[in-house]
Amino acid sequence: MIIKRYGDKILKQKCVPVAKEELLTLDGLVEEMIKTMRANKGAGLAAPQVGVKKRFFVAEVDGDLRVLFNPKITKKSRKKVEMEEGCLSLPGVFIFLERPDKIEIEFLDRQGKKCQIKASGLPARVFQHEIDHLDGKMMIDRLGLLLRLKLKKSLKKS
Repeated sequence: MIIKRYGDKILKQKCVPVAKEELLTLDGLVEEMIKTMRANKGAGLAAPQVGVKKRFFVAEVDGDLRVLFNPKITKKSRKKVEMEEGCLSLPGVFIFLERPDKIEIEFLDRQGKKCQIKASGLPARVFQHEIDHLDGKMMIDRLGLLLRLKLKKSLKKS
C-alpha cells in the first residue's frame, strides 16, 4: 500500500463513519494496513493515510494490536504530557507535542461490538494521533503558527 504524504488533500478531510454492515468488507483492507504499518515501523495507521475516507485506524504498541472503528474520545485527563511524535505521512519529521496523558475511547471492534478502553502513556498518544487523522488533522496542525509556518516552508524545500 502507498501511504499518502503531507500535502495530499485526503489528509485534510474529515472521515465518514463506518456502518456495521461494512465491517466485514473492510477485513482485507485492515490486514493490508497492518502489514503496511509494520513494514514502515509505525505505531499506527489511519484509513485516510492509505486513501480511504473512512473513520478507522490500526495501531500496535508493545505488541498490542488494535483496530478501532468510529473511535470517539469520551474523556481526557487534565494532566498533559509533552512527547515526541512522528508520522508515516511526514517521514523524517519529529515534533514535540503536548497531549492529555490519559484518555477513554468508545469504538466498534472488528465484529461490530461496542467497546470502551482506557489508555495512558504511549497508547493514549498513538490513539489521539490517529483520531486526529480521522478528523482531517495532522500533527503539524497542532503547532503554534510560527513553528507551523517554518516547518511548512522546510517541507516545501524537500
